[in-house]
Amino acid sequence: MSFIDVFAWLVLLVVVATLVAAFVALGVMPGRIARRRGHPWAQAVAVGSWATLICGFVFWPLILTWAYVDAPPQRETPR
Repeated sequence: MSFIDVFAWLVLLVVVATLVAAFVALGVMPGRIARRRGHPWAQAVAVGSWATLICGFVFWPLILTWAYVDAPPQRETPR
């Protein structure tokens, strides 16, 4: 194999590794943010993040927003 072939394979491997790392970083980010902020449904945010990435990325921005939004505190009703 010539130098150009080896260089092309090296570039291809770096591109694939970068894409995999970006995919993992996007999948982990909302769950990590939710846990850091003490979100009551942090595990659901993490699962939703991976599910939306695997199934098409359409709702991933919604899950990221959900990681930042806390649930409203429950009001106590007088009896």
